[in-house]
Amino acid sequence: MTAGGEPPAARLFHFSEDPGILRFDPHVPETNPDEPPLVWAISEEHVAHYLFPRDCPRVCFWPGSETTREDRERFFTDVSAGKVIAIESAWLDRVRSAKLYQYEMPAETFTLRDRFAGYFVSQTTVVPTRVEPAGDLLSRLAASGVELRFVPSLLPLRDRLVASTVEFSMIRLRNASPVL
Repeated sequence: MTAGGEPPAARLFHFSEDPGILRFDPHVPETNPDEPPLVWAISEEHVAHYLFPRDCPRVCFWPGSETTREDRERFFTDVSAGKVIAIESAWLDRVRSAKLYQYEMPAETFTLRDRFAGYFVSQTTVVPTRVEPAGDLLSRLAASGVELRFVPSLLPLRDRLVASTVEFSMIRLRNASPVL
């Protein structure tokens, strides 16, 4: 069972540009030295969030049960996808050329850390059950049913989402371009 009393995700994954990881040891993230050492994985539902080079800043957002009618109109008018992922235009060539590997992780030792972002964590060393090339990232994103947007800077979108009732996950925004 997860820390929240929920069953673990059926399938958990980790994405990397390194094809040769034999085991994942718990570590403290450089960006958050107050965290305990952990191994991180994501749920199958959130795989599309990670079909990008590691350092690519991105904002993923979708309507949730608490999203107001006003925010649905503001963010999702003319959006037929269930989720939108925005990246900066400057990253397009790096996304096209990235070679990612998808590691499948055994769910047994993981607990749910963040339901919105799909994060699961383990306090023990984890040996992946399988690794395979992620393939053509743009094709996988298209097949996943998300709407992919390109913007000059993610920061204005970040500011609007944080002040909204929309559910979101923001990844690597420290690498986002300033607003021009």
